[in-house]
Amino acid sequence: MIKLICVGKIKEKYLNETIDEYKKRLSKYTKLDIIELPDSSYNEIDKVKKEEGKLILKHIKETDNVIILDINGHELSSVELTTKLCSLEAMNSNITFIIGGSYGLSEEVKKRANYSISFSKLTFPHQLFRVILLEQLYRTYKIRNNENYHK
Repeated sequence: MIKLICVGKIKEKYLNETIDEYKKRLSKYTKLDIIELPDSSYNEIDKVKKEEGKLILKHIKETDNVIILDINGHELSSVELTTKLCSLEAMNSNITFIIGGSYGLSEEVKKRANYSISFSKLTFPHQLFRVILLEQLYRTYKIRNNENYHK
């Protein structure tokens, strides 16, 4: 099972349609649970990260393998991501990905993570990044099953 915890709601119809398409495609391979959390209402960065972090941690089970998406994380190719997810699933079938809010993740969430991935040193809008992550997860399952998609 894959759980995706995201701070912020998707407002754009075209992004929601794309997310729904990848959810449908992924349903062939795994159960996917997307949890959307509200943005913090605080104005101070540290308070925002702390409040969002508390909300995130409430949705993580003790047995979950937690992967945070962080600009300072490990950069992996799609094949390396496939290998990493296969090894994590062999230990525990529950993998939780976390996409933080616009200020990033709290130290408490970072400490809870089992692994950290960076897709790039570039900054992406959180709504668009959710689509990118889902596409990469779909690609991972296609690679794993030797199905034609990845080039």
